[in-house]
Amino acid sequence: MAEDDIKDEPWEHDLEDPEPFHHATSSSAHGRRRGAAALYGIMAEFDNPSDLVAAARRTHEAGYRRINGYSPYPIEELDEAIGFTRTSLPLIVLIGGILGGLGGFFMQYWMEVIDYPLNVGGKPFNSWPAFIPITFECTVLVAAFAAECGMLALNKLPQPYHPVFNAPNFALATRDKFFLVIEANDPKFRHAEATQFMNTLGAMGVNDVEI
Repeated sequence: MAEDDIKDEPWEHDLEDPEPFHHATSSSAHGRRRGAAALYGIMAEFDNPSDLVAAARRTHEAGYRRINGYSPYPIEELDEAIGFTRTSLPLIVLIGGILGGLGGFFMQYWMEVIDYPLNVGGKPFNSWPAFIPITFECTVLVAAFAAECGMLALNKLPQPYHPVFNAPNFALATRDKFFLVIEANDPKFRHAEATQFMNTLGAMGVNDVEI
């Protein structure tokens, strides 16, 4: 999530989502009558984090992979329960740092050796030890930008609209309720079967989430 106050935004336990929600319409017809509204998924509501984590673990074990959890605060166990064990963000930051360092070094090399060489105290034009501070600063700067932009891109932010806000009681995700969603673009998703399964998880309520 963006760096908003977690009291104002529910915590979404999904950093990388390779298939955005607007693609769910192609899979939402499974088990639904013709002409029904496009479906984003099925949402279950829980009143404590332990039940949410247990339900997420059972859902993942049942073979569902397009699942997501929402809570008022981060829950470390939930990430593992829904199968989120890795992220591309460290690689993005590494690539950004390498590009920043190379860019900073060769910027100075081009200025000092090619574009405007100056003889300073008899030192060689390519006096690389003098280039180290700027190279380091450019590495840190570009890596930081890569981390910020990568986080926003992987979370698909900014996102002014999301279907989960159509669900009843979802506003309580910023207060004291916890939610689990099986998305309609899951390969295993069948509406009737998924609804029946969600009803076995001990949820306070199970609702369709329309786009």
